[in-house]
Amino acid sequence: MKRRDIIIGVIIALLLAGIISMFASPLPDGLEKVAENHGFLEKGEGEPAIKSPVPDYEFPGLKNKKLATSIAGIAGTLVVFGLGYGIAFILKRRDHKTE
Repeated sequence: MKRRDIIIGVIIALLLAGIISMFASPLPDGLEKVAENHGFLEKGEGEPAIKSPVPDYEFPGLKNKKLATSIAGIAGTLVVFGLGYGIAFILKRRDHKTE
C-alpha cells in the first residue's frame, strides 16, 4: 500500500471520527440498558481496575460535550492507527531481517 493511500485513509478516518461522533446517542448502550432493566446496573458501578484516560467517550476537561466526544473520537483513532502502524512496522522490519 502506498504512503499516500495510508494518509488519505487516516484523514478520512479522522474526519469521520471527529464529525460522526458528535451525533452519538446519549442513551445507554445495549448491555447497559439490559443491566438497567434487570436491576443490576449498580453492581457494575464502582472503582475501575484501570482508570480510563477518556471516560464515557468524552475528552476530560472540556465543557462542550459534543466537542469533548469529537476530540475523544479523533484521539482514539490516532491511538489505534499509531499502534497498528507501529506493530506493522516492527513486523515488517523483523520479516526483512529473517530473509
